[in-house]
Amino acid sequence: MKNFVFYNPTRIIFGKGTIAKIDQQISPTARVLMCYGGGSIKGNTVYDQVITALKDRKVHEFGGIETNPDYDTLMEAIVLGRDKRVDFILAVGGGSVIDGAKLVAAGIPYEGDNLWDIVTGEARVRVGEALPLGTVLTLPATSSEMNNISVISRRATKEKFGWMSDAVYPAFSVLDPTVTYSLPEEQVRNGIVDTYIHVMEQYATVPVNALLQERQAEAILLTLQDISQKVLEMPPDYGARANLMWTASNGLNNFISCGVPGDWATHGIGHELTALYGLAHAESLAVVLPHLLWHQREKKAEKLAQYAQRVWGLTGGGDELIREALDRMCDFFRLVKMPTRLTDFQIDPQEAANQVRQRFDARGSLLGEHGDITPDQVAEILLMSQ
Repeated sequence: MKNFVFYNPTRIIFGKGTIAKIDQQISPTARVLMCYGGGSIKGNTVYDQVITALKDRKVHEFGGIETNPDYDTLMEAIVLGRDKRVDFILAVGGGSVIDGAKLVAAGIPYEGDNLWDIVTGEARVRVGEALPLGTVLTLPATSSEMNNISVISRRATKEKFGWMSDAVYPAFSVLDPTVTYSLPEEQVRNGIVDTYIHVMEQYATVPVNALLQERQAEAILLTLQDISQKVLEMPPDYGARANLMWTASNGLNNFISCGVPGDWATHGIGHELTALYGLAHAESLAVVLPHLLWHQREKKAEKLAQYAQRVWGLTGGGDELIREALDRMCDFFRLVKMPTRLTDFQIDPQEAANQVRQRFDARGSLLGEHGDITPDQVAEILLMSQ
């Protein structure tokens, strides 16, 4: 196990009826900028609960943050926040809203010339340099409510990048499973698959004798497999939704990544597919991961065999074992109605391979836990997704 520093200051407030507890988390004199998405929170009581909890505080609202939050939209929120001199950001929504709110929290006090530098990593945001942030989670998927990661799109240039800063860990996050009851099936599906793939990218790498983290990762995968059908049932089952919400938060909150290598190649490739074709985040990952793991099976053989044995209960060895495990993974994705090939979205793999290869080639990007997946190999992986 590698050396590591673990830090996660987010306070989790979990359970039915917990939105009211926001009142205890935010100063009564705070000037709050409440960020949300397309307005669905106004149709499912979440908005009313939040406004009631905020009581007599000065609250300004910014709605319209997109799935895959757009930089230009967030710049509008930053201008509003500066104009109103807000000193607390409250994100009410899923991972996209929370990711966007993190940039808003960092951007309002930012004194640099170009805010995009934060997203590209050319500028760093240190602890204390962002406004405090809280969240009310409405869509379990990304763990953004419990991590320091933000992924931002720039539709004008067809770019999408992730950035990290300990300055944007949420101070608190409210997780009420009942707010997921009004979610469309597709969004619930995306949350299941998104969480599963986040875990696989931290698990299916190389052994480093991190025994606890491996078992934690396997527990998350097995839990998702166990609850997936119950989670998708209507009317919603509170126990299933509660387990999904907490499982998703643990998928990428830095617990299972302590001292272990991660392979974020699937995310890197998926971000390009979203930027180019508008795929939802989970959709972009699902059409990459199974093919990337097969392409990289020799380097990942030990962990993929372990995945096959511990998660799927398979026996045997070699490529045949790995192939069966990856087939089981794809079957699971399809069971929750998630496509696993570019052609399922009417995207030409050859075209996608060419465009994504060119982008990585222009940046000199090398991906994977070993930093050795070349742009040409990325193209090979995408060509398998047909």
